[in-house]
Amino acid sequence: MEQQNQQKIGNPQTPVPTTTNMNDRDFVTDLLSTEKYMTSGYNTALNEFSHESLYQDIQRIALETQKTQRHLYDVMFRYGWYSVEAAEEQKLQQAHQKFQQTLTDQSPYGPSQMS
Repeated sequence: MEQQNQQKIGNPQTPVPTTTNMNDRDFVTDLLSTEKYMTSGYNTALNEFSHESLYQDIQRIALETQKTQRHLYDVMFRYGWYSVEAAEEQKLQQAHQKFQQTLTDQSPYGPSQMS
């Protein structure tokens, strides 16, 4: 089995009480999960609206929800409650090439329009 040497990107974790009561990290985690769920729901709803005024209202709400979600992620990252793994450059390049190829393959305008 290939051993991966993934580097975690994050900050030192801010300690929280280890009791059965919810702590700050638990509350922010719950809020972040809720915001992620809401942004997903708003995005799905935006695909279904035909009424332009309603679409614009929900679009504004969805954008605010996405901003809130990002702010909560930033808070969790700052306090060390959320970390990510560094990706290898080669894997990033491969993912980018695969994405570009998928866009080209699925474009109704043909490859010449994707550049």
